Amino acid sequence: MMLRRLLPLALALVLAGCATPPPQLGTPRADVLRTWGSPTAHHALPDGSDRLEYTTGPYGRTTWMVDLDAAGRVRQARQVLNEAEFEAVMATPGLRRAGVLRRLGAPGERRPLGWLGGEIWSWRYPTNDCLWFEISLATDGRVTGAGYAVDPLCDGPPDHE
Repeated sequence: MMLRRLLPLALALVLAGCATPPPQLGTPRADVLRTWGSPTAHHALPDGSDRLEYTTGPYGRTTWMVDLDAAGRVRQARQVLNEAEFEAVMATPGLRRAGVLRRLGAPGERRPLGWLGGEIWSWRYPTNDCLWFEISLATDGRVTGAGYAVDPLCDGPPDHE
C-alpha cells in the first residue's frame, strides 16, 4: 500500500529532473551547480576556460557540455552526443584520448582491443536507427578509427527458420 503512494511521487521527481532546461548564456557557475548539481567531469579548455560535463539520460544517451568563460559565466551549453559532433571528431586529425573526452565526454562503454592493445569507446545517442558511435584508441591514446555500429542492446535473438 505504501509503495503505491510513493511510486507517483518518485515518478514525478524523475520527470522533473528530466525537464531541467539547459543553462542560459551568462548564468553564473554557482547557479549552474545549484540547478544541475555536480558535473560528472570537469575539463580545462585550451583557452583557459572551463567545461562542465553532465552525462544524463537512459544508457547515457545525452551529454551536456557547459562552457564557462573566465568570469565563471555560461558561454555555451550544448548536448554533444549527436551526429554533427561525431563527424567533427572524425574530421579532427591527430585527436587523442583527452581531446575526445573534452568533446564527447565519457563513453558509455569501454572495451579492450585484446592482443592489439588499446580500447574501443562507444557512445549511445538519441537516434531511431539503433546505432552507437565508436572510437578506436591505440595504447598511446591516439584515435586510430571512428564510425557507427549497431548498438548491441538493439540486437534481438537470431532468427531461426
